[in-house]
Amino acid sequence: MERIRAFIMLYRTPLACLLLLLLSGVLGGLVLSICPAVCSCSRGHRVVDCSSRHLSQLPPGLQHNIRFLNLSQNSLRGLEGQLSHYAHLRTLDLSYNLLGRFPSGLPRALWDIRAAGNQLRALDKNDTAYHWNLRVLDLSANELERVVFINNTLPSLHALNLSHNRFWTVPTNMPHNLEMVDLSHNYLVQILLGSLDRLPRLKRFYLHANRFSWVPEGVFDRLEGLELLTLGDNPWACEEEENITRLLLWAEHTRAAVLGCPCYTRPTCGQAHLATPGGEWHFASYTEPPLGADARELGRGGLPPARAAVATSGYLAKSALLEPGMHGDRGVANGSGDQTLFVFTSTRSHGLSTRTSTTGRPHSATKKPNTGSTRSRGHGLHTQIVCSAVSLNLLVTVTAFKAS
Repeated sequence: MERIRAFIMLYRTPLACLLLLLLSGVLGGLVLSICPAVCSCSRGHRVVDCSSRHLSQLPPGLQHNIRFLNLSQNSLRGLEGQLSHYAHLRTLDLSYNLLGRFPSGLPRALWDIRAAGNQLRALDKNDTAYHWNLRVLDLSANELERVVFINNTLPSLHALNLSHNRFWTVPTNMPHNLEMVDLSHNYLVQILLGSLDRLPRLKRFYLHANRFSWVPEGVFDRLEGLELLTLGDNPWACEEEENITRLLLWAEHTRAAVLGCPCYTRPTCGQAHLATPGGEWHFASYTEPPLGADARELGRGGLPPARAAVATSGYLAKSALLEPGMHGDRGVANGSGDQTLFVFTSTRSHGLSTRTSTTGRPHSATKKPNTGSTRSRGHGLHTQIVCSAVSLNLLVTVTAFKAS
């Protein structure tokens, strides 16, 4: 009986609580926190960076509740069904691998999918049919010749990057809530009349660096939310006055800013020209990398690594793909009042990074009362509660460790 009392008294001491807490942290880290050896992890191992690790397959040991996964700059050829059980995954970067087709069985909770710089040739209707939560889709710098979207799918998609591919016709049935579409640096020669009518929220439409000589009359008329349209670096048939005059009249009177006004010596028309008289625009001012650089060469030996990193990071910093508010809960507040913002990039020199900003807390102006002996009793009770909680946590952890 005396031994039991002595053990209980030792159990209540602060030193014993500290030892239990340390032991619980060590064992808990072994059981509950797992990070693949070839990757780097942060934020409780839920933010995982496996970029540029010469991987040819998915690394083992990923936690089931990861939220951010960077697999860019590797040699992955296929991930069919391998990521389906990561139900908490929000951002996935597969850029600059060797994927020949869009991976099947990706988690339906994804917000952001980046698969730039692969070998994708087509996007079938079933590849994205069930991604109701997807907000950003980057398929730039591939070999895409066609994409097929089903009506009323991808209802949350706001940004679609299809630049630096092999399209001849602007895709039809694009998701109706899109706000940014990048189709620059393709081989586009036509836009089917009526194919853009279902995009009332489209704000930015990049069509520069293609092969347009003319477009049908009224093809842009239903784009009621359009703010920016780029038409430069296209071989417009300026000698065909009947066709080109209608386009020029629309470009002059539209409320949108039209950069690269067809057949005009000045590079802008529309709202941008009226709002900034005498202002000089150059294609470089809106052709952000990889929109302005040859993204096909990024990550494939065509550009030096340093230049590729600068081009890609410069684009991501200003792109619609990283607009504030697009990823609703990227800011994660911790118990101390700090807020961490996750920034996801797919450059050669940058992986997942975090930026922490601390919000100051106002100090109370109320004078603290003298608690006297009450504070001692409260401190003892608090210590006992903490010890009990730590012991329970330790018991659960050890049990889980034995079970594994």
